[in-house]
Amino acid sequence: MFENLQERLGKTLKNISGRGRLTEDNIKDTLREVRMAFLEADVALPVVREFVKQVKERAVGIEVTKSLSPGQVFIKIVREELEKAMGEANEELSLNAQPPAVVMMAGLQGAGKTTSVAKLAKFLKERKKKSVLVVSADVYRPAAIKQLETLADEVGVEFFPSDISQQPVDIAKAAISHAKKKFIDVVLVDTAGRLHVDNDMMDEIKNLHHAINPIETLFVVDAMTGQDAANTAKAFDEALPLTGVILTKTDGDARGGAALSIRHITGKPIKFMGVGERTDALEPFHPDRIASRILGMGDVLSLIEEVEMKVDKEQAAKVAEKVFKGDGFTLDDFADQLKQMKSMGGMMSMLDKLPGMQNLPDAVKGQMGDKTFIQMEAIISSMTKKERARPEIIKGSRKKRIAAGSGTQVQEINKLLKQFTQMQKMMKKMKGKGGMMKMMRGMKGMLPPGMMGGGGSKF
Repeated sequence: MFENLQERLGKTLKNISGRGRLTEDNIKDTLREVRMAFLEADVALPVVREFVKQVKERAVGIEVTKSLSPGQVFIKIVREELEKAMGEANEELSLNAQPPAVVMMAGLQGAGKTTSVAKLAKFLKERKKKSVLVVSADVYRPAAIKQLETLADEVGVEFFPSDISQQPVDIAKAAISHAKKKFIDVVLVDTAGRLHVDNDMMDEIKNLHHAINPIETLFVVDAMTGQDAANTAKAFDEALPLTGVILTKTDGDARGGAALSIRHITGKPIKFMGVGERTDALEPFHPDRIASRILGMGDVLSLIEEVEMKVDKEQAAKVAEKVFKGDGFTLDDFADQLKQMKSMGGMMSMLDKLPGMQNLPDAVKGQMGDKTFIQMEAIISSMTKKERARPEIIKGSRKKRIAAGSGTQVQEINKLLKQFTQMQKMMKKMKGKGGMMKMMRGMKGMLPPGMMGGGGSKF
């Protein structure tokens, strides 16, 4: 998300010149570019006007200290105003209620509501250590009920059965009653979506809300609809007392207009964002971290949290022990590393959270996409156990067989083996005194300029 905005602002904010203080003259062109960047990102016009006005009021006349350039001071102001536009801090779910805490999900059809219920259930179960019950009150789509049942089984939470012959209010009340008897912490109620906002839908959802009185009412909206997402959220908020928003499909949205418009237009916080199709692809929305990402400063905190949650520490420790003992790094280990990175959304998802990654050439980005990872896994899977342990035996005929088995070309086999050999060399450098520094030097030689340690840093 925000790729277009990131690129445009990155170029624009470097161009502020002048000394001593920020003036209307030296920020005029930059403000115009910021305005255009926001409009291109499909940010709502009232939000753009307010943002530019606030930045201008704060920036004009500011004295620039010797330790900072005018551009750095301006970027600091832009970052703070971005945070303010999106809500300043993450607002967690309020679950302080007599159990079960009831959370109702609302939204239009196709926004990813049912999937978001499962993702939120997994989040609450694994990160908040809550027992969760999910129930579908969507009596118009039998497929939605079945989908939620399948997803509940996948994420390991309890599913309360319902069918299209029942009334939504009766379904929800029965689920809450069941949860009370079983001392379940949270009940997530999935509701019916429509293709557009209509009176019947609003009346039904208002009645349901009144009957179950949820502690949280979350609006699920597709980020790819841009500022329309904010307008739809506003329409729902006028009918329901929304407490927050879940922004879905942010991984497919290069603009970011919805994230920057929703808070201003609805006054409601974005609490979570969906970052992929997997059931663990739900992240708490942190405006400060998102602001950093927009300005190309990365989001290292989110990356650390993700590594903590998703990396198999036991497996990583085994690989490290093997390397330090000198037992070698095999293609099986390499395949395990690929799987771990895939579980975190792939290499690009990780790199997006590192500072300066928007400057990576497109050719480099193309080599780090999901397609490349899937291809690498297919190649390794097509090797025999002996070949994975001793890749040096993989010559002509073996390469042809592996290429045929993995649906790739011999050139791709050569490329993977070369990358693996480079990684093996790096791992060997980790042994002994100063090993980590040697490895970092090796990595620096393999990566594009500026990716590690900046342009002129020395290891």
